[in-house]
Formats: sequence, C-alpha cells, structure tokens
Amino acid sequence: MFKNMFMKKVEFSKAIELKAYATGSIMKLEDIPDPVFAEKMMGDGIAIVPAEGNISSPVNGVIMHVFPTKHAISIKTANGAEILLHIGLETVSMNGEGFTVHVTEGKKVKVGDALVTVDLDMVKKRAKNTVIPIIIVNTKEMLKIDKLLLSGNVTIAKETILAVTAK
Repeated sequence: MFKNMFMKKVEFSKAIELKAYATGSIMKLEDIPDPVFAEKMMGDGIAIVPAEGNISSPVNGVIMHVFPTKHAISIKTANGAEILLHIGLETVSMNGEGFTVHVTEGKKVKVGDALVTVDLDMVKKRAKNTVIPIIIVNTKEMLKIDKLLLSGNVTIAKETILAVTAK
C-alpha cells in the first residue's frame, strides 16, 4: 500500500528540442540541391547554410557514429530520436580533409558541445555545397517533427529549430 508513496517517479520525456547546430541561415530540406535530402529519402529535418565552420551538438545525447570521412555524425537522444548531421554535399570525396572532429563514438554530448570544425573555404572549392542538413533518420518511429524555424538566420546553440516527439 505504501510502496508507491515512497518510490520516486521518473518521467520519460517524449519531446525534445533541437537547437541551431551552426551559425548561418535556415534552409528547408526541399530546397537542398540533392534529391536524397530534398525528397526526404533518409528522413525529415531541416538544414543550415553555415556562415562559419563550427558545428555543435543540437541536443543532449550520445554519439552513435562518426563517419570515417568525418563529414557526418549521428546522435541518439533520450527519447530515441536518431539524428544525422551531414556536413556539406558530396563531401565524402574529401576523405576527411578540412574536417576536425571533436567527439568519439559513445561520448555523451550536451547542447552546444563542439562536434566538428570544418574549413568552409575548402568545402566550397572541393565539394558541391556547404549546406548542413539535420535529419531525423527514424522519422517513422516519431509521433511528430515540428519545424519551428523555416527561414532566417540562427546562432549556434541559441535558437530552437526543431521539436521531435516520440510515439
């Protein structure tokens, strides 16, 4: 009878917010000049055209994967959302040149923690585009994805750009 009275209730938050992971301007996925992102083949999300080369964590979570070519990082959040940050278009061919990764797989990160520093001038010269899409790769497992900003400028770790609610 008294068992529940003394047990601490822990609530699992199904909703998380994603902050701007770079300073720059918001771009809709549909406007990215790459059908994989524009047609949401990998999942839903949004993008930032970076004004500088610092990329930070948009959420509290755990680094799931750092791609060997350093152009992409995936993060898992407490509500189960799996997030992919893809730095630039056709940057895989750069083989990591111009990218400095600050995290390793399994590392816990918080909003604003440095993930990658990228030489944007090098990306402009050697890749198709500098745009950085953020994709919820397990979109079908989420209840909803709210795009809170669809245009304008953002500052790294300041504005909330997405809200993702798990089922």
